[in-house]
Amino acid sequence: MNINHLSIKRQVQQTRTRSQAIAVMQIGLIAVSLLNTSLAIAQENADWMTVGGDRGNMRYSTLSQINQENVAQLDLAWEYKTGELSNGRGKIIECTPIIIDGVMYVTTAYLKLVALDAATGSKLWEFDPLEHSVQSYPLASGGVNRGVAYWSDGQPNGEQRILHGISAGLLYSLDAKTGQLDPEFGEQGVKDLREDFQEDLSKLGYGPTSAPTICGDVVVLGVSCGEGPGVSAPGDIRGFDVRTGKQLWRFHTVPRPGEFGNETWEGDSWKDRGAANAWGGASSDPQRGLIFCATGSAAFDFYGGDRKGENLFANCVIAIDAKSGKRKWHFQTLRHDLWDHDLPVYPNLVTVIREGKSVDAVAQVTKTGYVYLLNRDTGKSLFEIQQEPVPESDVDGEQAWPTQPIPVKPAPFAAQHFDESNVTTIGEKNRDFVIEKLKTLRNGPAFNPPSLQGTVVIPGFHGGANWSGASFDPETAILYLNSTNLPNIMTLVPAPAGSPFRFVHKGYIQFRDQEGYPAIAPPWGLLNAINLNTGEYLWRTVLGEYPELTERGIPQTGTESFGGTIVTAGGLVFIGGTTDEKFRAFDKSTGKMLWDYQLPAGGYANPSTYMIDGKQYVVIAAGGAGKLRTKAGESFMVFALP
Repeated sequence: MNINHLSIKRQVQQTRTRSQAIAVMQIGLIAVSLLNTSLAIAQENADWMTVGGDRGNMRYSTLSQINQENVAQLDLAWEYKTGELSNGRGKIIECTPIIIDGVMYVTTAYLKLVALDAATGSKLWEFDPLEHSVQSYPLASGGVNRGVAYWSDGQPNGEQRILHGISAGLLYSLDAKTGQLDPEFGEQGVKDLREDFQEDLSKLGYGPTSAPTICGDVVVLGVSCGEGPGVSAPGDIRGFDVRTGKQLWRFHTVPRPGEFGNETWEGDSWKDRGAANAWGGASSDPQRGLIFCATGSAAFDFYGGDRKGENLFANCVIAIDAKSGKRKWHFQTLRHDLWDHDLPVYPNLVTVIREGKSVDAVAQVTKTGYVYLLNRDTGKSLFEIQQEPVPESDVDGEQAWPTQPIPVKPAPFAAQHFDESNVTTIGEKNRDFVIEKLKTLRNGPAFNPPSLQGTVVIPGFHGGANWSGASFDPETAILYLNSTNLPNIMTLVPAPAGSPFRFVHKGYIQFRDQEGYPAIAPPWGLLNAINLNTGEYLWRTVLGEYPELTERGIPQTGTESFGGTIVTAGGLVFIGGTTDEKFRAFDKSTGKMLWDYQLPAGGYANPSTYMIDGKQYVVIAAGGAGKLRTKAGESFMVFALP
């Protein structure tokens, strides 16, 4: 009996041990299941929260459902037509959609804000800002708009707002769920951006064309404005309370007496000086409480005889405290700009490896064809900067700055000279035409100043890089950007007698051959991949083609492009932008094109990507028209796997 009793007791103990083990195992399995469910939920839905993807505008997505192996199967999931195309006539759509909690927010060619179900394309609500204008103001830059910003108070079921700035100089705050104006913001939901100025700006072009930037509870705006030679509005960067619309600060991009940098304007040349504006938007670092902006040229942008000096803060990357509006640091990429070589886009906030250590940085792409990589805390360049001598001006009164700051790395991504050695190669007649024209013009190196004879400007006024900007892969430190090679001709002429300024110009003339193709040798458009750890190119590939030249046996030339890249963890770079009106996907490691799609009109906007209910989508606006002068469209095209 004792043996049996011990045996039974042992069996009970063993049973309890097994039960405890099973219970522990079950708890573990439940925990793993919950973790997997949490991860699955996280992967089921992924937003594109700003026009640049994140606050720092890396334009990178962790999504990989669409990848190198299956992207060739990508097809149209749905299409939203704005209804604004009339008899084939329309305006460019430059909007990058943002996607928040399954809702896509887009702006149309005529500035309407539309909320769409991001999975189906069905319209949820629509808002027309021009029906709620406090006054009638001129539209700067033809009224283009590149997107909106989203803000929330971070609370469950809390406040959520969409901030929509238009180039009439008005900022709207709308309830993200309903599209209703927020009555607590500005004047019944509308902030008149001119009201805080002592100057009368009512007849001047003034207003944002790029999306607002959010840092905490501050909304920051750069604006588009005139660039002379007549009177232009100030290009100051401004911060507003996101709840009330009250102006919190105003950073003078042309510093006043007593302010840092005023000495870079000879005499009183700072006074009533317009432009030097951050029209390309800004990037935000909420952890540091900093905004990073990039400014353009000061007015008048082709003659600076009345603004001698380096001209801070024109053509600068500037780090600004988001709460106070105070400058932390600046870096000037171009002194005394005479070429309209604005910094055309927000800086990308990136992280790179230097001497084995991780360094937060700012990457700024430029119209001049260079990338400036700057320490995010100090503004110091992470690659050596050389002060390169540049040509003098012979225009009466002009005093070109004698040197320009050129980074040793990366090498330029656009041509830095134009003369007989690199004229077009697509045909003998084309070449002869260009050479004859070239003989009448001042030509040669970059930074050749404008002249009364006529000067070839290289890179041209569209870059290099433009508002299309760049994307950055944080896993590899590779920067992806599209670039253009197309020179311009700038000819100054004396202003009419009695004018308050000395010179005007003959226009923004692109240098093309007798057939209308760029005068310079191809490639005219490139997609570039640059390793920011080393400053070396990973690869470069031709972007875009003219089918009629291909049929003539001319190798792919590339085209000018407006609209840039995004990069994904699926190993892909997506880009539209080209005049052949195609949307493409490239292998981010090799530059090989893996997929293309013929859009109904040019995709002259930056794409975005997102996931809803476990399905990844890629979207791009197909509005055509604009400066590339292809046919107009009215669509937002959304792609997914079958």
